[in-house]
Amino acid sequence: MDKNTIWAIVLSSIVLFATFFIQNKYFAPQPADSAAVGTEAASHTESLQNTASSDVLVSQVQEAAFSSGIAEASDAGAELEEVVEEKEYLIETESLKVRFTNRGGDIISYELKDHFDGGVPVQMAKNISPSNRAFSLAFGDSSGAPVNDLFNVKIIDDKTIGFYKRFTAANPSGGQNSFVLVKQYSFDEKEYLFKLDITIDGDKNMNGLSFGNAAYTLRTSPQIGPYYNPKFDRYERRTFMFFSREKLKKLNLSDGNIKTFDKGFSWAGVAGKYFTQQIVPPSLQSPVIQAAYYSTKNRVDNFQDAQLFLVRSPINGSFVTDSYYVYMGPKVEKTVGIYNNAAENNWKLANLRLDESLGSGWLAWLETFLKFLMEFFYKLIPNWGVSIILMTVLLKLAMYPLTKKSSISTLKMQELQPRIQEIQTKYKNSPEKMNAEMAKFYKEAGYNPLSGCLPLLIQFPLIFAMFNLFNNYFEFRGAMFIPGWIPDLSVGDSVYVFPAGLPLIGELPLRLLPIIYVASQLLFTKITQTASANAAGGNSMKYMMYGMPLFFFFMFYSAPAGLLLYWTVSNFLQLIQQLFINKIMHAKKIEMGLAEADAPKRTVTSKKKK
Repeated sequence: MDKNTIWAIVLSSIVLFATFFIQNKYFAPQPADSAAVGTEAASHTESLQNTASSDVLVSQVQEAAFSSGIAEASDAGAELEEVVEEKEYLIETESLKVRFTNRGGDIISYELKDHFDGGVPVQMAKNISPSNRAFSLAFGDSSGAPVNDLFNVKIIDDKTIGFYKRFTAANPSGGQNSFVLVKQYSFDEKEYLFKLDITIDGDKNMNGLSFGNAAYTLRTSPQIGPYYNPKFDRYERRTFMFFSREKLKKLNLSDGNIKTFDKGFSWAGVAGKYFTQQIVPPSLQSPVIQAAYYSTKNRVDNFQDAQLFLVRSPINGSFVTDSYYVYMGPKVEKTVGIYNNAAENNWKLANLRLDESLGSGWLAWLETFLKFLMEFFYKLIPNWGVSIILMTVLLKLAMYPLTKKSSISTLKMQELQPRIQEIQTKYKNSPEKMNAEMAKFYKEAGYNPLSGCLPLLIQFPLIFAMFNLFNNYFEFRGAMFIPGWIPDLSVGDSVYVFPAGLPLIGELPLRLLPIIYVASQLLFTKITQTASANAAGGNSMKYMMYGMPLFFFFMFYSAPAGLLLYWTVSNFLQLIQQLFINKIMHAKKIEMGLAEADAPKRTVTSKKKK
């Protein structure tokens, strides 16, 4: 291949890779119809810490049982506890251990019993503080502080608990309203989804509830686990999501920002690499949730929030119950997808489309196919590292015809190079004429200049799909490949951790996979380079050949071990393929005239003998 073609391929590859990483890290897709609310907006300055609305005049303890309409079926045998002091309550299922406080009736701990982080269950209610608890409620819009009063408690059964309290507030048409606020949580023994019922039960003369232009704001957990450090972990982040108009939309916010969406949605949530919280708002004929706010404003222990605020429109009348369905658990199809079919979940919910959160864009179909291959091999040999290797071997065999075609096309280009250079020299001052002559020459030679590049471009979707799959595949989390070296395919390998006292290095783990990967890349480059290409490119070509692998070494040093394992094995297999192709190409070179080139030497030798 000539110098310009080589540069075109190299630069195209770099642009594609760079675009992929930069877009995902700094310019993640944002909803086209969402309106940003700046951190300095007047309506939200210090919005997360303001006092409660002054419209709430007084709160009182409701001395009776739950008001009518709340858990009526479970009144018999329900345990009623009058408020005396702040207490914690526990509900435990096969999968969850959830702790509540009667202060606000909020969640303060939400552990996933089957998933661990550093030896302890994954905590989905992180960054909890006295002023910011999970599923707290504030009167009015998101500028109000959460209700911090002590609530009465009604333990309905071992999977259902309710909190209630009477409040008095100004009536929108004059006078005062007295109403009972009820928060009831219901869990299932086997599922990660729970139901939160929020009831406003007012006196007969109550004709509505509004504080400003909203009834109340419900906030999700401030942050979900596991803990990660955004300064060092480039492969983990928090993504805000909502499903609107049959499309999944994602949003990434930098620290300390707020954005809002007020166009309506089926569900909204916050997702990490492997875990997610998604909330389905009440579905009534009239719009209930007037806006959703996504916030990263607060911070606990150097760990920014990733919190969702749902603002409820004003309430008409004296009684309403809003039912929210909340999923907090792993991002896997078998636990998220069951809410599309009522027969598959105990809540009898259908068409929630929560599994849309698992989607990864236009390459989702390719990721599904790759998952199928890995899971097939895993059934044969239950080790995900071995599954990656076997899948890589299969893909390389399938891609071999394209690789071979690309190499033969390269050889053909080398054969035509003298004539190409002749045309370029002859018409160097007339680009249009040169292009016309080049096209004519390619047609006469029966050569398509794209034939060598096209097979490489076809492989790019596979590379991108592999990157996203290996960086998010839940089964890799905690999956061991080689004990003592690669105990978890979802994070970087480690054989040694440098002491914290070392300058510039402190507590940096020594990883072998990136070193092996770069070595394989350099070896492959050395074997596949040609003397003509090296000479034509000079120092710039040498930099591209040897400098780029070193650049990728630093870029992928902390990449998931599963991803690096695939790339490393792929490099070694590509190396073996290339050695085999080189033999084929050598034979074709002889057919193309190298034998004739050697002939004069033999003729000279024979004349000397005579």
